[in-house]
Amino acid sequence: MELAHSLLLNEEALAQITEAKRPVFIFEWLRFLDKVLVTANRVDVKEKQKKLVEQLTGLISSAPGPPTRKLLAKNLATLYSIGDTFTVFQTLDKCNEIIKSKDDTPAYLPTKLAAVACVGAFYDKMGRMLGSSFPDTINNMLKALKSAESQGRGEILLSLQKVLCGLGGAAASCHRDIYKNARSLLTDRSMAVRCAVAKCLLELQNEAVFMWTTELENVATLCYKALEGSNYGVRVEVAKLLGTVMATALLPKHASVMRQNVKRATLEEVLELMATGFLRGGSGFLKSGGEMLKGGGSVSREVRVGITQAYVVFVTTLGGQWLERNFATFLSHVLDLVSHPRATQTHVEAVYSRRCVSFMLRATLGGLLGEKAQIAAGKEICQAISKQMRAVEAVVNDISGENKAGAADVSASQHVMVCALKELGSLVQSLSATASPLIQEPSIGLLETVTSVLLHPSMAARLAAAWCLRCVAVALPYQLTPLLDRCAERINSLKSSPEAVSGYSFAMAALLGGVHQCPLGIPHSKGKLVVSIAEDLLRTAAQNSRLSLQRTQAGWLLLGALMTLGPSLVRYHLPKMLLLWRNVFPRSQKELEAEKARGDAFTWQVTLEGRAGALCAMRSFVAHCPELLTEDVIRRLMTPIECAMTMMSHVPAIIKVHGAHLKASAAMVRLRLYDILALLPPKTYEGSFNALLRELVAEFTLTDNSANTTTSLLRSLCHYDDSVLMGSWLQETDHKCIEDQLQPNSASGSGALEHDPSSIYLRVPVGEAIPGPLPLGVSVIDASVALFGVVFPHVSFKHRLQMLDHFAECIKQAKGVRQQAVQLNIFTAVLSALKGLAENKSTLGPEEVRKSALALVMGALDNPNPILRCAAGEALGRMAQVVGEATFIARMAQTSFDKLKSARDVVSRTGHSLALGCLHRYVGGIGSGQHLKTSVSILLALAQDGSSHEVQTWALHSLALIVDSSGPMYRGYVEPTLSLVLTLLLTVPPSHIEVHQCLGRCLGALITTVGPELQGNGATISTIRSSCLVGCAIMQDHSDSLVQAAAISCLQQLHMFAPRHVNLSSLVPCLCVHLCSPHLLLRRAAVACLRQLAQREAPEVCEYAMSLAKRGGDNNTIHLNITETGLEGVLFGMLDRETDRKLCSDIHDTLGHMLSSLAVEKLSHWLKLCKDVLAATTGKDVGAPVVVEVEKDEEDSEKKDEMDDDSMFTGLGEDDKSKPSVAPRWVTRVFAADCLCRIILLCENDKAHFDLAAARSAQAKNPKGDQLVLHLSDLIRMAFMAATDHSNQLRMAGLQALEDIIKKFASVPEPEFPGHVILEQYQANVGAALRPAFSPDTPSDITAKACQVCSTWIGSGVVSDLNDLRRVHNLLVSSLDKVQAGKGSSSQLYSESATTMEKLAVLKAWAEVYVVAMNIKKDAESKPAKPVQSGEDDDDEDDMGADVLPPDSLITLVQPELPSLSRLWLAMLRDYALLTLPAEFSSQLPPDGGAFYTPETIDTARLHYRSSWAPVLHAVALWLSSTEFGAAEEKEDVPSALSKAPAISQAASSTTKSFEESVKDRMHLMLGVSIEFLCFPRPEEPIHNVMSCLHALFTLLASPCAKIHIAEDQLLAVELLNVLHRLLLTRDPPAVQLQVTAVVQETIRAAQDHLQRQKAGKGKEEEGEKDSQPSLGEGADTGELVPGKSLVFAAMELLVFILVRHLPQLNARVKESPSHVPLRPQRLPEESARLVANTVSILAELPSLCSPAGSMTILPTVLFLITGVLRETALKTADNSVPVTVTAALQGIKTIITSPLARVEGMQTQWSGLVRSGLASVLENSRPEESRPDMDEVSMLTAITLFLLSASNELVGVIVLQKGCMDRFRNALNSSDPWVQARCYQLLLSVFQHSSRALSTPYIHALAPLMVEKLKAVERSRPGTAAELQAVQEGIRVLENLVGMGEEQNRVQLLALLVPTLISYLLDENAISSAPQVSRALHEFALQNLMRIGPLYPAAFKTVIGAAPELKIRLESAILANQASSRAKAAARLAQPQVQAAPTIKLKTNFF
Repeated sequence: MELAHSLLLNEEALAQITEAKRPVFIFEWLRFLDKVLVTANRVDVKEKQKKLVEQLTGLISSAPGPPTRKLLAKNLATLYSIGDTFTVFQTLDKCNEIIKSKDDTPAYLPTKLAAVACVGAFYDKMGRMLGSSFPDTINNMLKALKSAESQGRGEILLSLQKVLCGLGGAAASCHRDIYKNARSLLTDRSMAVRCAVAKCLLELQNEAVFMWTTELENVATLCYKALEGSNYGVRVEVAKLLGTVMATALLPKHASVMRQNVKRATLEEVLELMATGFLRGGSGFLKSGGEMLKGGGSVSREVRVGITQAYVVFVTTLGGQWLERNFATFLSHVLDLVSHPRATQTHVEAVYSRRCVSFMLRATLGGLLGEKAQIAAGKEICQAISKQMRAVEAVVNDISGENKAGAADVSASQHVMVCALKELGSLVQSLSATASPLIQEPSIGLLETVTSVLLHPSMAARLAAAWCLRCVAVALPYQLTPLLDRCAERINSLKSSPEAVSGYSFAMAALLGGVHQCPLGIPHSKGKLVVSIAEDLLRTAAQNSRLSLQRTQAGWLLLGALMTLGPSLVRYHLPKMLLLWRNVFPRSQKELEAEKARGDAFTWQVTLEGRAGALCAMRSFVAHCPELLTEDVIRRLMTPIECAMTMMSHVPAIIKVHGAHLKASAAMVRLRLYDILALLPPKTYEGSFNALLRELVAEFTLTDNSANTTTSLLRSLCHYDDSVLMGSWLQETDHKCIEDQLQPNSASGSGALEHDPSSIYLRVPVGEAIPGPLPLGVSVIDASVALFGVVFPHVSFKHRLQMLDHFAECIKQAKGVRQQAVQLNIFTAVLSALKGLAENKSTLGPEEVRKSALALVMGALDNPNPILRCAAGEALGRMAQVVGEATFIARMAQTSFDKLKSARDVVSRTGHSLALGCLHRYVGGIGSGQHLKTSVSILLALAQDGSSHEVQTWALHSLALIVDSSGPMYRGYVEPTLSLVLTLLLTVPPSHIEVHQCLGRCLGALITTVGPELQGNGATISTIRSSCLVGCAIMQDHSDSLVQAAAISCLQQLHMFAPRHVNLSSLVPCLCVHLCSPHLLLRRAAVACLRQLAQREAPEVCEYAMSLAKRGGDNNTIHLNITETGLEGVLFGMLDRETDRKLCSDIHDTLGHMLSSLAVEKLSHWLKLCKDVLAATTGKDVGAPVVVEVEKDEEDSEKKDEMDDDSMFTGLGEDDKSKPSVAPRWVTRVFAADCLCRIILLCENDKAHFDLAAARSAQAKNPKGDQLVLHLSDLIRMAFMAATDHSNQLRMAGLQALEDIIKKFASVPEPEFPGHVILEQYQANVGAALRPAFSPDTPSDITAKACQVCSTWIGSGVVSDLNDLRRVHNLLVSSLDKVQAGKGSSSQLYSESATTMEKLAVLKAWAEVYVVAMNIKKDAESKPAKPVQSGEDDDDEDDMGADVLPPDSLITLVQPELPSLSRLWLAMLRDYALLTLPAEFSSQLPPDGGAFYTPETIDTARLHYRSSWAPVLHAVALWLSSTEFGAAEEKEDVPSALSKAPAISQAASSTTKSFEESVKDRMHLMLGVSIEFLCFPRPEEPIHNVMSCLHALFTLLASPCAKIHIAEDQLLAVELLNVLHRLLLTRDPPAVQLQVTAVVQETIRAAQDHLQRQKAGKGKEEEGEKDSQPSLGEGADTGELVPGKSLVFAAMELLVFILVRHLPQLNARVKESPSHVPLRPQRLPEESARLVANTVSILAELPSLCSPAGSMTILPTVLFLITGVLRETALKTADNSVPVTVTAALQGIKTIITSPLARVEGMQTQWSGLVRSGLASVLENSRPEESRPDMDEVSMLTAITLFLLSASNELVGVIVLQKGCMDRFRNALNSSDPWVQARCYQLLLSVFQHSSRALSTPYIHALAPLMVEKLKAVERSRPGTAAELQAVQEGIRVLENLVGMGEEQNRVQLLALLVPTLISYLLDENAISSAPQVSRALHEFALQNLMRIGPLYPAAFKTVIGAAPELKIRLESAILANQASSRAKAAARLAQPQVQAAPTIKLKTNFF
């Protein structure tokens, strides 16, 4: 392939390859040429032009295939337009010669077509440059057109289109000729030709004025004829032509009209013309006479559907603004269509017409109008409805009967009503909450209008009105409850009107069905209301025969609707329901017989309807309340159901007696029966299988049914992928809802509510706007087929055989059309049964059953009906799957092989090739591997059969199935299959679209098979890869959008496996163009592909899309509006237009991926995008002014101007031309708000985004860079706009964004005003955004969210001024009043759980605020008070604006509410505690609910409690500990507690309880809630809940009451510790673990206090008898600790776990394991260090809880751990600071060694052993080692010293230890680090001074000489640094102390050591001035010391000085020099010694 990449065709290479590969080689060269010509150097091209033209024209006559000729023509044209044009006329003549040629052989055809294509391309590219030659060319082509066959006709017409396009108005002279020749071909046999003519005429009408003036009617008639018998492609093209011509006639596009004074058509004329087509079809106006004779035949459906599409094109072409202005005319015209008698001749026809009109309205109104215009349109529709309704009422009320014609009007009006109401409903539902102006405006009276239709005489209109009300309620949930009440009230007051009973019950049922879409629900009492109404209706049904039927139906309909509310509500009414169901059916066989004997036709009708209704309600119950279906309930349901089955057999007899009009009611009963049985487990009705199967089989084999009704289920039971064979891909277009009418099965697409009223309350099937149940006849058959599939797997083999034989018999008996119908139904049933078998994993049965089934299926593989063949193939595959035996599969395969080898007819070849594909599909590669080779070879042969493209389609489809299912086993056949696919792609005519689609499927499957191998570089793989790419390129260039979609998905697969080889620079622009395609599947494929690309390479994708936008300027054929917002802007725009769910979700994902990878780099771009979307509110009146008004009360006028400019630009910047699209709809705005939150989240990783100073400096350095904080005003503004919108979803998203912004930016300081934060200037905005959310009519979920934001805002500490805080605080206060109002508030719109949610949110918000307030207060108290804050300072503080928050400010806001809050909080915790009880304790729950929930809504309430209890728990803990468990409140507040507490059941008893009891209750509540939660926090629980809970426990245990409580009940404490231990195992964050240690510490303290109290008590009692006292504390006398009961044991477990988790080296077992590599100790991270330190300090406390014996049990472990921690963490730090862990360990050692245990008798030996071992370990650990160079010797020495000082008695005289200690000191003295020396001197000093001389003397003897030596040596090397100086000073200090300690007689000797040393430090006076600073300091230090020592020991001093005269001289000279320096200096110096005397190194903690 690489050889093909050259400017000239490489002819040698071409000659060398095989014949088969040449076309591919040529195509690849043309592809290369196409890319390179545009970019190549013109000079090069001109040089080689001659040769190139020769090569290219040569190719024309080499019979190129369709894709090749297209590219060839394009290249030739490009070549001429780039190079010289002088030979172009020769080439043109050559082409014309070829076209004229008389050779008609098929072999010459490709050459002719290539010539035609070239001519088209020349004119398209060069147009008027070819000037005068065009008449000949056109005439030549028109001549050829007359004699050409269909392929030629299509190609010529497309070429003519290009010629017209290139020449524009210049070709006017030929326009009429082309029109005359082309128009007759609009009714061509070939659909491809019809499409081509439509395209050609569409091009022609751009310039040919006559087409839309004089010829307008003829064009219209032609189009109507073209639509007859058309396929989808033709309908789309003809509709485009018709719609465009009509639109042009109305509003001509260009100046030509102005020149010729043409009469322009009026809107009425144009619409009249289109209506003619809709109502009369292509028959025209003149033939009416003949038509009357035929009986007024109806319009063919294809025509009606085509014209419907044309209407949409017409309006779309005229645009949204035109529609806005002319909507009233358009609406009345469309509604007239559907009221015309010709459109509604039969009921099904009427439904079809209604669907068409609804489609016109939805497609235009829904897509073209913005939200404001839609509201206006809604008004128009309302007026139309009320006008119709007035007319109807006039007729109905006209008693005299003068208005005879009126009756017809009424029946016609129902269809108008249905269309108008359906559109109104869709409109309101799509507007959602933005529709509120439409509902609320009294002048429109929408609700009155719609409810008036509930009294319409026609059921269809009543149902439509009910549906419309449901839409209103779903869009505006606050309307739901009032509407229900209103309907209930009207039913009761209008009981005597049949229409009212029916209409209002429909409305109630519809509203109940909509409840599941309203998250806030309805009050529980409405359920009772509905039940009572329904009961009443059923009870009174018999009283009045005029109303019996309606009341019965209404009663059951309401009960069925009630069931959709779900088990929590139905549970209460179930007993009553079961009773009603039982009573509706006769109790016994006898009653049944008796019933048959009496009754007339009418009572039977009522009875049957009633029973159908009851079964329908049952079915609704089973479907919506599966949780209530216990064994018992099923048993009780079976009684009426079995009775119904028995009754079924009697019905035919009853119908015989009473007439056929009962048939419908009987069918309804059957439908309901089948429906409910399909939902119940078949085991429950095994006994009735025989009778049931008889009914089912009779039903779908049409035994008693003279009509040939077919089921609609076959489509869904066949495999989705087979749609290409059955044409059901039509369902995947934008026109699905009208195209359904044209499907072949009965009544397809004629769904309507009146066919089954129960569908009004059922869930709407996914992807449909409104439920459309099919007519009863079809529904019953569908239900029977579905039930057959459920029952069949449970039937015995004997019966299976009987049924299968019976099926064969039925098919034999039937003839003609009926046979087709019976066969379709039977096959659907068989497929359903096989599917059931497969799902149940059961088998088909023994040999004879299989045989019978196989015969049935094989028979249908040769059926002429393709749908049946499809079904048969599918059934064959399913059978193979179910039987699963190799021999059976082999037999099936062999039959098909034989058939395919011999058969020549199309039908059997297609059927059996599909059979092979299905076999492989269901058995998979392994099961059918042995047939693979044969199957592939046969299918490859069939696929080459050019004579029948149908055979090719089916063979290729099967081949794709085989490739898919064989997986890697197919690898060997990839090359031949691929080369076949390429050959066919290059040769099959493009009009055989199905073949191309299947080729696409094959190519995709082959790519998947090769898979990741495609990345390889081997020769074969490269060939495969390039073949795949060529295949994709051919399909991308195909004219059909489905083939293009296949190409895209193939490229997507390729990109997944070999991303480097897919060229994004050409793919992405191609995808962007497809985003505007009119074809849904192509848009879907493009977006799906973009989604995958954006996942990996978002930046590249966006770049290539932008490059397309830049190119778009040059090339106007691309209608793409990629503006500066890039691809993301286009996708946001698509979100407004698209309704397909898959497509929208893919767009969301694509935008999400782009956002993730690009938003942070291109911050302003993305924020602007979101802002533009959000700023486009429905009316600017909602968003902008509020913002400006908010800004008014700030002085910041600059900002205000900026804001005004902004809003001005967004308002005016969009002039109409640039942006025809509508403003973003609310759904898109919600998505934009979510994107905003995501952007904030994405910026988290970089701190600069949240630091204004850093951001500004970063921007100064790099102006292109972008920081989030610089856009803060935009962020706030967007959040504000969203939070104050009409749409509730958008308000939620806005509040969420606001909360995120506050959380992220609360602490960002304002650099210009120190002490202030950046958010302060937005206080007003935040307040204004929150205020509307607290208005009384706001839904609960929004108020709840707003409470959350309030607490975040108040708690964030942004606002320092109390007055400013009050605004937001008052919002919370007002909500609190609401909470206190208690349960029975009157005006309840939503369910009780919504109220629960709101109240809990308020309490949670208060709790959060209180927690923050208490924390501030605590911080303020712990800080030292500000120095001067006296009275006179106060007043000017106020003027400063109260900068500093007074510490209790926030608390002052909360304080007044605390008494009521604390009560409410406790009540809430009580509720929560009860709700968390396991199910088996449900009997303990209070029967009338809790303080904030009702028993009915308990399940939903649980969720709300779960999300809000944690902060409340924390708040209550704080309140309890600050008020000593409410001691203060108890005294004063009991009476008022009762009056205000919302019905808290415990309140009554609380008066009598003593304070202790209430403490106990509250303790149990708090601990219970905490422990229950901490036992098992759900993994999805947010970590802050865990933290809140731990904080609460900590706070609680800090209060003395709680400490007493927990210490008295030791098991409780143990349980708490065990739970905390479990928590540590599951939760990692250090914060959690730290908090856990704090709680443990408090628990241990509580136990210690308790022990103290016990000891004190004991001490008083037994002062006399000292000996017999048993030891208090754990472990008693034995020292045994019992796990599970021992607090100490539980604590140890938990603490050891923490230590080992953070310092695994502590675990001795780890060290012993062979795999252990000794780790070098590492610095712990700060949090871990804190944690370990806390743990160590708790560990050290534990022995104090034990008795002496007990503590001896745990001490070894404790000491082992503490010394271990010391060993692992004592590491040197750069600044010589002591790590917290070390400090804690040293403190712990001290605590233990100084414990009173040492004084307990009988423990001495154990104790001293323990202490000695402890010291030994420390010595062992402090031994200097190579492996631990950074060990901190000082800490180790400190530990050793601690031992020596605190436990001297045990250590005196232990020589080994003594020697070790001396070694360590010696090493330290010899250390090279002066800091270590200094500390060593200090520690030695404390040892030397120890009171026990026995301890200190050996050390003095051993270490003093070394010290003196070290100090003597200083003279030679004077200190150079401050640290060295300090070491010397410390050493001298020790010596001085030694002198002081010595006895008088030894003093001279000691001074003889000290004084000379000091004198040696003095400098002589010459050296002083030049000496360095440190050296001078040493000199001064020595001098002062000498001057101090002299007076202390005068005698000895004299003796020493006298003995050495040179000393005396040095000393004296120094003193003199000192005095000589100035007095001032001297004075200053004299002050120094006192300061110096204190040691300079302060120990962090004083251990001694």
